[in-house]
Amino acid sequence: MCGFAGFFGTGEYDREQIIKAMSEKIAHRGPDGDGIYVDDQVALGHRRLSIIDLECGIQPMYSADGRYVIVFNGEIYNFKDIRKVLEREKGAKFQTNSDTEVILQTYMYYGERTASLLRGMFAFVIYDKKKHTLYGARDAFGIKPFYYAKMQDTLLFGSEIKAFLPHPAFTKEVNKEALKMYLIFQYSPMEQCIFKDVYKLQPGNYFTYDGKEFKTTTYFSAGFKPTERTEEQTAEEIRSEVEKSVQYHLIADVEVGSFLSGGVDSSFIAALARPDKTYSVGFEVDDFDESYDAKALCDMLGMKNRRREITADEFFDALPAVQYQSDEPHANLSAVPLYFLSQMAAEDVKVVLSGEGADEFFGGYETYHGSKSGNVYKKVVPKKLRQEVGHLIGERDHRGLNFFKRNALNLEDAYIGQAFIMDNEQANQLLREPYRSDLTYQDVTRPYYERAKGMDELHKKMYLDMHLWLPNDILLKADKMTMAHSLELRVPYLDRKVWDYAKTMTSDLLLDDHQTKTTFRKSTEKVLPEDWVKRKKKGFPVPIRQWLWEEKYASKFREMFSQPFASEFFDTDILMNWLEEHQARKANNQRKLYTVYAFLLWYKAYFVEA
Repeated sequence: MCGFAGFFGTGEYDREQIIKAMSEKIAHRGPDGDGIYVDDQVALGHRRLSIIDLECGIQPMYSADGRYVIVFNGEIYNFKDIRKVLEREKGAKFQTNSDTEVILQTYMYYGERTASLLRGMFAFVIYDKKKHTLYGARDAFGIKPFYYAKMQDTLLFGSEIKAFLPHPAFTKEVNKEALKMYLIFQYSPMEQCIFKDVYKLQPGNYFTYDGKEFKTTTYFSAGFKPTERTEEQTAEEIRSEVEKSVQYHLIADVEVGSFLSGGVDSSFIAALARPDKTYSVGFEVDDFDESYDAKALCDMLGMKNRRREITADEFFDALPAVQYQSDEPHANLSAVPLYFLSQMAAEDVKVVLSGEGADEFFGGYETYHGSKSGNVYKKVVPKKLRQEVGHLIGERDHRGLNFFKRNALNLEDAYIGQAFIMDNEQANQLLREPYRSDLTYQDVTRPYYERAKGMDELHKKMYLDMHLWLPNDILLKADKMTMAHSLELRVPYLDRKVWDYAKTMTSDLLLDDHQTKTTFRKSTEKVLPEDWVKRKKKGFPVPIRQWLWEEKYASKFREMFSQPFASEFFDTDILMNWLEEHQARKANNQRKLYTVYAFLLWYKAYFVEA
């Protein structure tokens, strides 16, 4: 696991000094070493976290003839298999034992097919010094980040956006349409980032660049192909594929630990891997701490467990760092406990396993449960009338009324993923005139629903989450929070071979009326106690609702909303009213308040204090 930065273009500046400054911005991704390559066209910088081939895996890495140069972030789990093929069929000779050189030599023989041959998590760039061209790629599910921007005839690229800041061609500006979508989704769901004209290379894509045209090509697309199987066969094959993936993900020349909550996903990974060390966190509030369950599992399976409780003060003190490390504003509360969890694990190990991806692959979210009464309501009551009822209910949060809010719209209008902070109208009302936008969340989700046309409702939801929620929220925070502490996170569920099986599961094997991930849970029965198999998903629950009832913490929000730059973007009277309503316990506004607060912390870090 590492980080890289680079640019393609000329200018009146010291190229070596600039690439060194860009690399220094992401030094946390690789404290074990650094290197640069510079010529008249291209500059490449790399920061290394040594995991495989500790002696010889230094980057930038060059081909034996010196023509090709690579910078790479990630791990290739089938690199030994590919190496054997290259040696046997192509007569390739290797200078190192690293996966980096395998990518480089694969490109020399297979060209643009390279990305499709790799099993792992990766983002990389290869420069052809003879042709003055670039080839790069991002892994199938978006585990590793890749950002790029073309400004002033210069292409900037790297593992993190903050690496672009030292380059004289980079211009900082807030993307107003991305801001509105962030307020709705709690993350930036679009290809263009909240930094205007900065883009994410999409998962499963590679690119080529010749100094003029940046061309992207999709080499992998995650689509479902349900196939009838028995529950017993499915459960056994899931267990087998996950177990194989875990073994691949344990390949390292350093110790591998594991994150461990009290849930089934991370518990299954830990039980299969049996690492010596596991790590858990919780909060000093009732029902917000699963770390005791994690400790109990470790006692049963003979693993060590380090745990800690996070106080409210620690949570709020960490927020500026969390937003800075995220690159874009990010309002998933679980990023903060993950930040502390990574900090603790990094004191002992360089690599940890984690359970991201199980919910998206195997149907793990409660929102995937279809409501029979809701389906009847939608069939009987016309859409326009349902919308009017939902609008009348508005912001009121009452158990008896939530049914009508949930079913006011059709699936394509109602479901945007695992977070829905505010709707289009609310976002525009909150924003000041210059930042309002005609773009709607339906504009963002529509292309995915069109691709999912013909699927059942469950698979439509899962398809949307696979392409929006997973790469832009879950995996973004997983990468940024761990790498902030120079820790490599590996996610065995998000493996091409595991996906090849998961994509074939029918809806009845994914969940039933009472439980999510039904067949997946059955697959864990041979290695986990029954209590863990049946346990409901909690994730990283954060007691922000209770904390904001206290003036000590509400005052932090009030002070931020009073800053001059807050009123540049938002109607702060609305924000203050939301805060007062929440403190008076008249409404649960904590998610909306936190989403705005997170953005302002991000803006302060990158624009006010930069």
